Amino acid sequence: MEPSFELSDLAPEPREEWRRLLRFVGWNHVDDAAASRSVETLFRRGPELVVQTYDYLRQVPETAAILGWEQSVDESHLEERRRFFTVWLARTLGMDTSDEFADYLFRAGKYHAGHGPRRIHTPPEYVIGSMGLVQAAFARYMLEAGLAADVIAGATAAWNKYLAAQLNQMLLGYRVARDLSRGSRPVRCSVFGRLRPLVGAREIEVRAEDGASVTEILRKFFNNFPQARAEALDRVWHSHEKADALWTEVAPVYVPRSGWRVLLNGRDLNYAGGFGLPVHEGDEVALFPPGR
Repeated sequence: MEPSFELSDLAPEPREEWRRLLRFVGWNHVDDAAASRSVETLFRRGPELVVQTYDYLRQVPETAAILGWEQSVDESHLEERRRFFTVWLARTLGMDTSDEFADYLFRAGKYHAGHGPRRIHTPPEYVIGSMGLVQAAFARYMLEAGLAADVIAGATAAWNKYLAAQLNQMLLGYRVARDLSRGSRPVRCSVFGRLRPLVGAREIEVRAEDGASVTEILRKFFNNFPQARAEALDRVWHSHEKADALWTEVAPVYVPRSGWRVLLNGRDLNYAGGFGLPVHEGDEVALFPPGR
C-alpha cells in the first residue's frame, strides 16, 4: 500500500467558520444598524455588567468551584477576569466581525478548555449559560432605559444572531483543545523554523489513544494551531462519487507543502512509511520547514 501523506477531516479554519456562521445567521447591515441603536445604552451599563457577572459567578457554588473561589476570591485573578470580560464587551458592542476577532474568540474557547495561563477548565454549559445571561442583561438594560419597543425588538434580534456566532466560535476552540488532551499516551510534537513563533512553543504534548498513528497526532496539532496550516500545509480538494447521490461531493484534504518534512523519532516519514505509522508513549513527531 502506498504511504499516505494526507490529512483529512480537519476542523474548520476559525476565520472561515466565523464568516460561515455570520452568513448562516444572516448578519448584515440591517442587523448592524439595529444593534447600533442600543449601543449607547449598553455601553453606559457596561461596567455594571462586568462587576455583576463576576459577583454572580462567585455566588454560584459550581462556578465558584471552577474558579477556585469556594473559600475566598483571589483579587488578582478577579481583576484579570474583569479585564478580559471588559475587552470582550467593548469589541462586542463595536460589533467586530474581523478575522482577528475570530482568532480571539477561538483562543477564548481554548482557554475555557483549560489551555489558558491558569489552566482552568470551564465546562461548555457554563459558557453557553453565561452567553444567555449577557443576552438577558442586554434586553433588560434596553427596557429599563425606556427604548421604544421596535428598537428593543430589532436590537435583541440582532444581538442574538451575533452572539450565537460568537458562541459557535468559542465552542470550536473548546472542542479542539479538549481533543488535544484526550488520550492515555503522551506524544511530543516538536516544531522548528517559522512554526515556533506561530505556535508560541518549541514543542507541544499531544495525547493519543493506543493504536493512534502519526495522522492522528498531526490532525490534533493542526486543529489546535490552525495558524500553522498556511505555513506547513497545502489544501487540495478531492471528489467523491456516491452511488446514492446525484452529484459529486468535494472535500478538502491537506498535504505537506513542498520541502516540509515530518519525522517520527528522527526518521523522515517520506522514506519510513508515511503518516499511517503508529505512535507510542514517549515518541516524538517533528515538523521541519524547507532548508533544514
